[in-house]
Amino acid sequence: MPAFFVHGVPETHQIWDGIRSRITRKDVIAVDLPGFSTPVPEGFDCTKEAYTNWLIGEVEKVGEPVDMVGHDWGALLTLRVASLRPDLIRTWAVGGGALSPDYEWHDMAKMWQTPGVGEQVMQAMTGDVLKAALSDGGVPAEASDALASHIDDRMKACILPLYRSAINVGKEWDAELKDIPKAGLLLWGADDPYMQVAHAQSLAKKVGAKIVSLPETGHWWPVQRPDEAAKILEEHWASV
Repeated sequence: MPAFFVHGVPETHQIWDGIRSRITRKDVIAVDLPGFSTPVPEGFDCTKEAYTNWLIGEVEKVGEPVDMVGHDWGALLTLRVASLRPDLIRTWAVGGGALSPDYEWHDMAKMWQTPGVGEQVMQAMTGDVLKAALSDGGVPAEASDALASHIDDRMKACILPLYRSAINVGKEWDAELKDIPKAGLLLWGADDPYMQVAHAQSLAKKVGAKIVSLPETGHWWPVQRPDEAAKILEEHWASV
């Protein structure tokens, strides 16, 4: 039953390097979503449904239930997979992305979701401007260069249809949460500016999951608090 890590946007599997180096288990899989440092399969339309179906296929290849961990969009996809295919999941843990019918997308997401505007924003997301935006969003300086180096035109072209397919994702995916396994954990930055902890608290109550809030931590807890996150995840896995 391997640990199965799913990154967010705009990230790759490397967002998990700090945590992976600190956990004791070696049965770890960290995927790259299509278009995120990987080719885009022919006919893949980069919508939330396409990524969900792709991820289900990747977990099915494992051949046994996994301990699934997701950050940001990886969190939303983890919640969706666990809701639709609870047979594939032993435990789940997410942070930085909660399904909530009441959630209103942050300003950058709204720009990406707007035809024309999103394309202009993506064109401007290069070089020092991109690094500054990541730093302003809470990415530690030592991690922003590595993260920015993987954000290319292919990734940008995937982000736009993903966000445009997800304007009402909280409402659209809420109903199936009733089927999600109870062995869940929400690991949250208390100061997350993009997905406030109140949404995590509401989701935890709805699905009967445990929630751990990391003080003085923003959206990017995998790189801000890898020591604490690794410990919390190992405790979670051992408790089930």
